[in-house]
Amino acid sequence: MIYTPKTDFRNFHVLMLGRLLGGIATSLLFSVFEAWLIRAHANAKVMDKLSSSFSTAGFGNSVIAILAGLVSNKAASHGKLRPWDASLDTKEGMFFVDGYLNPFDIALLALICCGICATFLWEENYGESGGKENAENSPKWYDGLKRAYKTTIRNRDILLCGLVSSLFEGSMYIFVFMWTPAMQNLAKKEEGLGEDESVELPYGLIFSTFMVCCMTGSSLFSIVAERMKGEALAVVVFAVSSVAMSLVIVSSNSNVTFIAMNIFEICVGMYFPVMGTMKGMIVPEDQRAAIYNLYRIPLNFIVVSSLLAHLTATQGFVAVTIMLVTATFLQLALARRRLNKVF
Repeated sequence: MIYTPKTDFRNFHVLMLGRLLGGIATSLLFSVFEAWLIRAHANAKVMDKLSSSFSTAGFGNSVIAILAGLVSNKAASHGKLRPWDASLDTKEGMFFVDGYLNPFDIALLALICCGICATFLWEENYGESGGKENAENSPKWYDGLKRAYKTTIRNRDILLCGLVSSLFEGSMYIFVFMWTPAMQNLAKKEEGLGEDESVELPYGLIFSTFMVCCMTGSSLFSIVAERMKGEALAVVVFAVSSVAMSLVIVSSNSNVTFIAMNIFEICVGMYFPVMGTMKGMIVPEDQRAAIYNLYRIPLNFIVVSSLLAHLTATQGFVAVTIMLVTATFLQLALARRRLNKVF
């Protein structure tokens, strides 16, 4: 909630502070909530329902994202970006409103609603105490991460799970950066426009279409999970994703490219419940949140490296395809290890 209003300021330092807060929020989003959900299932002794819960969460997330895309598309077109003080020139203003900032301001309201719901509807998970500790023997702030690191390095299943999730989610973030310029380039070629000319695309509508595909993937998971083990299903998801991104690279037709992107989004919709279920079974409960945060280190490295490299759209999708192929083989190795442990 603190991060969102900072997007309205035309000040680099304020924007950087906003991004720092956004990074902390993202880390919490992809670790604490999932750890809480798994722990709640364990306490209620319904771990067999975990995959169904992840599927339902993915479906609901996609529904909200579809609505968010449509609302954001409408909100962004409502008015032009302008200073809060109408008497100031655009170059003089420090705080701005309207235009592309409207979706961020609406997001603030959504975050406030989430905070209220979490406060009144969630039970606190205090963890487990290992006994009395004096001031000298009390754990340091970094001890949890240190133990999580040692556990991850020593346990191959946990390590492979982390590498696979980092590679897939890294490819997903690069896709988020690259799909817009890729679609713009194809639209310019088909309309015969030059490099410097601009083309308008219904970005909110395209995003909503992607979210419909994510929702489809979550629904497919709930059906397929009853007939197929999660580890084997993940191999299929990564392999299909690799093929879809390969089509994006070689295709010069906007329709084929868009269909391939939608196939990838279906795989994204299947990925989150698959990976959530796998991590719930592989990662130890007492170190779950710390290990989940360790998983984000290589992910952030991948994302930052792709941005610093200034990749073109084609280069970005080549990198995505390579990462997805690598993730497929690593997941295959993990699936074989898990299968051997069963038998």
